Amino acid sequence: MGSLQVAATVLAAAITAVAVVLAVRAVATITAVVRTGQPDRSRTGSPATRLGVMLSETVGHTRMLKWSLVGAAHWFVMVAFVLLSTLVLEAYFEVVDPAGHLPLVGDWPLYGLLTEWVGVLGLVGIVVLIGIRLVNRPSRPGGLSRFTGSTMWQGYFVEYVIVAVLVCGFVIRGLQAATGHFPHPQWAAPLTHALGDVLPPNESAISLVALLKIAISMTWLIVISRNVTMGVAWHRFLAFFNIFFKRDPEKRAGSGLGALRPMTSAGKPLDFEEADPETDQFGVAQVEQFTWKGLLDFSTCTECGRCQSQCPAWNTGKPLSPKLLVLSLRDHAYAKAPYLLAGGGKDAAGEEKGTPEQLARVDALALAEAERPLVGGESQLGIIDPEVLWSCTTCGACVEQCPVDIEHVDHIVDMRRYQVMIESSFPSEAGVMLRNLENKGNPWGSPQNTREDWTKGLDFAVPRVGDIDDFEYLFWVGCAGAFEDRAKKTTRAVATLLHEAGVTFVVLGEGETCTGDPARRIGNEFVFQMLAQQNVETLNEAFGDRPPAKRKIVATCPHCFNTLGNEYGELGGHFDVVHHTELLAHLVANRRLTPVTPIDGGVTYHDPCYLGRHNRVFTPPREVLTAAVGGVTEMPRNTERSFCCGAGGARMWMEERIGKRINVERVEEALSTGARTIAVGCPFCHTMIGDGVTGKGVADEVEVVDVANVLLRAVRPSP
Repeated sequence: MGSLQVAATVLAAAITAVAVVLAVRAVATITAVVRTGQPDRSRTGSPATRLGVMLSETVGHTRMLKWSLVGAAHWFVMVAFVLLSTLVLEAYFEVVDPAGHLPLVGDWPLYGLLTEWVGVLGLVGIVVLIGIRLVNRPSRPGGLSRFTGSTMWQGYFVEYVIVAVLVCGFVIRGLQAATGHFPHPQWAAPLTHALGDVLPPNESAISLVALLKIAISMTWLIVISRNVTMGVAWHRFLAFFNIFFKRDPEKRAGSGLGALRPMTSAGKPLDFEEADPETDQFGVAQVEQFTWKGLLDFSTCTECGRCQSQCPAWNTGKPLSPKLLVLSLRDHAYAKAPYLLAGGGKDAAGEEKGTPEQLARVDALALAEAERPLVGGESQLGIIDPEVLWSCTTCGACVEQCPVDIEHVDHIVDMRRYQVMIESSFPSEAGVMLRNLENKGNPWGSPQNTREDWTKGLDFAVPRVGDIDDFEYLFWVGCAGAFEDRAKKTTRAVATLLHEAGVTFVVLGEGETCTGDPARRIGNEFVFQMLAQQNVETLNEAFGDRPPAKRKIVATCPHCFNTLGNEYGELGGHFDVVHHTELLAHLVANRRLTPVTPIDGGVTYHDPCYLGRHNRVFTPPREVLTAAVGGVTEMPRNTERSFCCGAGGARMWMEERIGKRINVERVEEALSTGARTIAVGCPFCHTMIGDGVTGKGVADEVEVVDVANVLLRAVRPSP
């Protein structure tokens, strides 16, 4: 070993030692911050399933490949990062000896072939990703960028380091080929041999470039170790854990879709009969009151902005960006960490837990950060602006698109819970809805004795529970279906179609009350629990001793459908719940309903968020419409990327004062298809899309109608 190799080896060892020490400290810091979160005992069950899901989402890139070009490019870069790390290790051998290589596999031709093509495709992939970042840079003229708010220098740094490491690798291999030290044949490494033909034979250059490759790699490690909030780099390690610990590994689509995460205190579900706001945690008021998985979520964010690009609030000029919300919580958690790790923190009553001696060791910046409220008020600037919190429609687009399974919706609702239940701070107009739920059992405040008024004028009798013993379905009418004029038409259409098909069904009538969805989504868990427990008792009594598979409910409202099927199980209500479009599609397929008169004029279909994204019901409504009208003209944003109507998350009862109205944005997209009928599968969507059509002044030309009404017209044509 010559003097150059000795010097290069010493330098390589020195920078590696510094990088390793800093990396160990960084990992310890991240681990310590995540552990400040609350316990969550629901994250470790079904380890085999979790492992399979994690491997499918990482190795298989199932979430990333929904964006085909970006996903494919990222997959090659990921594989290159993992596999070519062995070439960084090999560089240490090359620093010592220009002819050095990895033991065991270093001279294996298949290893040479694999590293050659992974390197080539990884280089192509990272160039594509750099191009995408440049084209979508926040400063570009026109349009909204998904990278707005991302720390761009970090993204460029990570990407250019990958380019530099890959280029250094090919230069080393080319120099080895030029000097005769490359162990692989030409068929295994054609690019390397081509480089060897043009590069001068120079053994010293091999060691120098190997040192440069190590220096670049270790500089990358030093930089990210000094920036523990650098999610664009740390997600390469944290994503595996974040996906493994997702809330529901059985769910293919997303961990925060469907049911909301129940309210917990100290890791246990909150029992409202025994809970005490002085000792129990009601929602989230401090960043450390998120679970450890929440803090891992914040640490894992890649700042890619896919959530932001799909968010209906962000796309219509609202202050909410799911990405920026997560980044704000991440930065706050790590800035506050010295205070928390020193023993500081507030208990449920707001009293300081840390002793003066403990807090004396905390720097002033961390103490100042600890004093900032999580959600701001009129007099104090918080980490999260209230307008951000209340702009969310809980549509789930952010969770659907997140490649590392961050649970944005759960975190937003957790913060809402504290604001509503402890601070009594929420949009004033929503207070009317909550009072109506408590006093009248429905958000409109309609008299309970009018719940069956929708049955008037039908040419058949609608039986109530108790009228007949043997029935196939309990028809859950819902508050909108019972009280809202447009939704009542859907209720009547569904009942008529079920009667036409010979399906025996019953309704609860005045025994039915709101499922509690708007209360839970706005953050009032107490009202939700009150309504839900009442409904579970009523339904359990209605079904008697039937097994869960025979406790069939059909609902026309996706919010009721989601709550009954996904959330009532927590309270002892286990039912087989279907949406009316699913049942109608089944009846059409089995020829129990036969369309005889196709509808003309073209139909487009709007996917309700709580039917589509939250519960993966995409095909049945389209099957019904295809049977009735012959086909559907799709909007640009459809199925899992459907754009929200703006009514979810209790936004139905809140004014939309900032930016463009979400329903107007969606109506404009629907009108762009040229269809004269906009079909919906949700009463909230019906109201919002209908109001948007009226607002655009095209109500005489374009009709908004439920899928059931479209089918009814085809099955029972009007005279």
